[in-house]
Order: sequence, then structure tokens, then C-alpha cells
Amino acid sequence: MRLAKYLAHSGVASRRAAEGLVAEGRVSLDGEVVLDPARDVDESSRVALDGEAVRPEAREVHALNKPPGVVSTARDTHGRPTVIDLVPSARRLYPVGRLDADSTGLILLTNDGELANRLTHPRFGVAKVYRARVLPPSVADRAIRSLRDGVELEDGRTAPARVRRLGRGELEIVIAEGRKRQVRRMIEAVGHRVTHLHRTVFGPLELGSLALGGHRRLRPAEVERLRQGAQSSPPAPLWKNRSA
Repeated sequence: MRLAKYLAHSGVASRRAAEGLVAEGRVSLDGEVVLDPARDVDESSRVALDGEAVRPEAREVHALNKPPGVVSTARDTHGRPTVIDLVPSARRLYPVGRLDADSTGLILLTNDGELANRLTHPRFGVAKVYRARVLPPSVADRAIRSLRDGVELEDGRTAPARVRRLGRGELEIVIAEGRKRQVRRMIEAVGHRVTHLHRTVFGPLELGSLALGGHRRLRPAEVERLRQGAQSSPPAPLWKNRSA
């Protein structure tokens, strides 16, 4: 097994983040610092991060309905509450992707770096569904078409989104990208401001009736659906772009 994958399976970080830890010289193998994330290791290898032994651990995935004011990081330098604080576990969990501090809804936490990478890497195109309340509340057809076609942001043009109106001042948006504050910036680009953003679906997993601030550990079958469904469309909403 490659070193970066070993670190990911040990719950240290996602595979991409693990590669960064190796490049920074923080990982040693059998007592020697290693800078190659592709170095082969096995169960007999002595791997350490910052001098602390690292071993694969049983993997967990939890769903959390993130409340507002909670940041989607493992720790926060400003002392704000984090998603990790809300999900007690003996494992070293970290969030899969991010939700803005002001946003609410479904976020996953895991110590499975391989799965986290599959769910967040752009090439897998995992879809996420958001509900946004916007001002001004009257959203013109022209703005809807722009979101569906893709809008120009400072970091490049977005991929086409699936968009529909849920009511006055409320939109449902499906994207398969994961840029920072992307939904908010897309809506700002068409002349509106998001007053509340809530994620309801991540890949094949729906938030369902999980209460705000509530969490639950996913069943093995749900984890397998996440793993297998990384390249499939979410189960809801079952609609395509249309004039509504």
C-alpha cells in the first residue's frame, strides 16, 4: 500500500492532505523521514506522524445536520465550535468538504480518507443539493437560465447547475463542484443575495428528518452506497432543468 493511502486509512487525513503531510517532512517510516507519498508500506512498517505512531483504525462515517455558527474544520484557531465537537467518537474524524459557518445542513465526518477523497475530488463529480433563500425574492427567468448555463466567477466559469424555484425567494440548486462559497457566489453573480443556505443531499445520501445539530453513524449499506454512487446523480430531487 502506498504511504499516502496508508495515512488516509489510518484516519490522519484525506489522501490529498496526507500527501501534503509527507511533502512537509512530518512523516517517518521505520525511523527515517520520508518525502515520497508513493512509498510502499505494509502492516509491519513503523509509520509515524510528528513522531507519533500511526496505524490503520476501524473506519466510521457520520452524518451531521450542521447548525449555523459551527465551522467545518477539525479545529478552529479562533475558538469557534467545530463539527467535530458535535460528533463524539473515539476515532480521529474530519469533515468531508465544507459548509460555510452560516450555512446549515448535511455534512459528513469520517476517518476514511479514501472515501473522503472520492466524495470531494472534482473528477468524481459528486452532486450536492442546496436550498437557498434569496433577496430580492423575485428571481427572473434570465437569472435562472444563467445559473443553469454556468456563471462567470473570479476563479472561472461554473459548470451548469440544476435549478428550480421552490417558492418566492427560495431556490433549489444542484451542483457537482465544490468551490469555496460557490452557491452563494453564483447567486450573487446573477444579482441576488443568499440569506440562508441549507444542504439536503450529498451524493446518494439524503439528510431526511435528522434534527438540526443531530448526528448519526451511517450503516454499512449507506457507506457502500456512498462509495459506489460517487459518480451517480443524487436520488432527489428527481427533476431536470425546466422552466419552473
